[in-house]
Amino acid sequence: MTDLIPTTFLITLASFVIVALASWQVGDLFTKVKIPKITGYLLTGLIAGGFVLNFIPQEAVQSLRFVDEIALGFIAFAAGNELFLPELRGRFKSIGWVAGSLVVATFLLGSTAVFLLAGFVPFMREMPPMSRLAVALLAGAIMVARSPSVAIAIVRELRAKGPFTQIVLGVTMITDVVVITLFALSAAMADAFLTETAVSLQFLLLIGIDLVLALLFAYGLFRLLDGILAARVSLGLKTILVLLSGYTIFLLSDFIREYSHANMPFEILVEPLLVCMTAGFLVNNYGRRRVEFSKILHDAGPTVFVAFFTLTGASLKLDVLGQVWPIALALFGVRLVAIIGGSVTGGFLAGDAMHKSKFGWMAYVTQAGVALGLAKEVAVEFPSFGDAFATMIIAVVVLNEIVGPILFKTAIMRSGEAHPRGETAPFDGVRDALIFGLKAQAISLARRLRQHEWQVKLVCTDPQRMAEVNAPDIDIHVVEDLSLETLQKLDAKNADALVSFLPDERSYQLCESVYEHFGTETMVVRLQDRTNFARFHKLGALVVEPQTAVVSLLEHFVRSPAGTSLLLGMEEGQDVIDLEVRDPHLDGRALRDLRLPLDVLILSIHRNGHTLVSRGHTQLRLGDKVTMVGPQEKLEEVMLKFDA
Repeated sequence: MTDLIPTTFLITLASFVIVALASWQVGDLFTKVKIPKITGYLLTGLIAGGFVLNFIPQEAVQSLRFVDEIALGFIAFAAGNELFLPELRGRFKSIGWVAGSLVVATFLLGSTAVFLLAGFVPFMREMPPMSRLAVALLAGAIMVARSPSVAIAIVRELRAKGPFTQIVLGVTMITDVVVITLFALSAAMADAFLTETAVSLQFLLLIGIDLVLALLFAYGLFRLLDGILAARVSLGLKTILVLLSGYTIFLLSDFIREYSHANMPFEILVEPLLVCMTAGFLVNNYGRRRVEFSKILHDAGPTVFVAFFTLTGASLKLDVLGQVWPIALALFGVRLVAIIGGSVTGGFLAGDAMHKSKFGWMAYVTQAGVALGLAKEVAVEFPSFGDAFATMIIAVVVLNEIVGPILFKTAIMRSGEAHPRGETAPFDGVRDALIFGLKAQAISLARRLRQHEWQVKLVCTDPQRMAEVNAPDIDIHVVEDLSLETLQKLDAKNADALVSFLPDERSYQLCESVYEHFGTETMVVRLQDRTNFARFHKLGALVVEPQTAVVSLLEHFVRSPAGTSLLLGMEEGQDVIDLEVRDPHLDGRALRDLRLPLDVLILSIHRNGHTLVSRGHTQLRLGDKVTMVGPQEKLEEVMLKFDA
């Protein structure tokens, strides 16, 4: 693995771990400016690599190849795990035609373009024609790859659902399975061309043997993974064993290749990515512990990706990168043309609506982990040109990674299947609440809110209940339905909070409509069936389930009687409230610079889904939700400052 002495290797490994930790932070910073984390990891690795700061010299990169192989096995597991056959039923025809057309068009056009541009690519310029063809086949195969992780993230962000979204996800997942198989075939062909092996019947038979061996190894790995997942050990240990099992396949593949090369008249190449991908597919579709396997991949993913993409960035050849950017731009354009042609052709053959072909291709541009993984696999399998090849392909992938998500969002929006959060109306100076469901608790809540200067509308969907209610002090509205028109008449757009006591299904429909059309941030639901918790949680609704709420309340009374009493308003003259920072003059001001009453205390700040423990140097930002405790009359003074 390394020519370095063990002490030097340990120093190299420690240096890489420190750089990877820094890379993690850089990736988080990139997400705040809407740039993918992977780009941050690559950039950090590039800066730390041998061409800039030299924290990770090129010889050290070679000694860390095992990190690549562990990560590549993991990426292949994840690719196979993405394909779950029951989710694709009913749309196999459309998915099959579109995926097939995209694969054929991208592979043929991509390979042809690389072959024709070989004279302009520095590391291909002196190659003979057959070697150029080998490189072209590898590049064409990698250009087929998509990015299921990006696609799924955007679909979740936009809450997209519908036939177009299902087809896009199906095509993306199937393509990533196909691309690894295609890469295995291309790698076998490339190996033959580079070693000047004649393409004959015996050669084709050898490729068949390679594929059969890969499938046999995949089944053995599937049984091993099933045993690991069934073991009664901690999830952390299972994660380590899963990663090591993938790495073992790479070691086994290298051993078979070297042994056959030295002792047989031919070389056996068992593609480790194909083995791991097939094993992941078998676990997800035929294993007994599919959910646990998915959880391991989900939880370990961030750590593995940080290490892999940081090391990938460190291995980039900056001198080659500067030379191949024009080629990368050309290949990016060729891939776009291939995707447009393949998408339109596939949609036509599948009989899909032609108007969707105008934007459908936009959903297939994304690339990320699998493409980068295959590029690094070339660097491992073909060291004579692999690093320079990987640098060129990574440049193409980065372009696709930047442009792809934007185009994907555009496609989903134009399909009409997106359901994003609506735009929240600006604060109008009055705190308004809508309470749905005419119940005793709803009336009590309305009265409590009115005591705190809230304007409350109580909405009744059952006119017969009105005869049972005696609440002349409450503004009650009787409605026939909860349609968008009805909500608009209730001025739901300006509501600062929504509370529902309705049955779960009607509450969900109400919250979904309010989420999409009005963007109301505070939605509270009294839940009747706890199994519906996840649905409401995805909408950002706060859920109160009576039985567990009472138990939790009693627990907090035992553990913190004073704090719980304060929270529930049982301490006379004291209250706890959340205030939103709306005054632009407070933006950027430190807490210690605020002139607050001495008996008002800031407990925490909620920002972008995270809770910050308040310190004197903590700076406020517009939109922050600040939790305060103090006398009610003093809190009202503070409200005026924050709302100005």
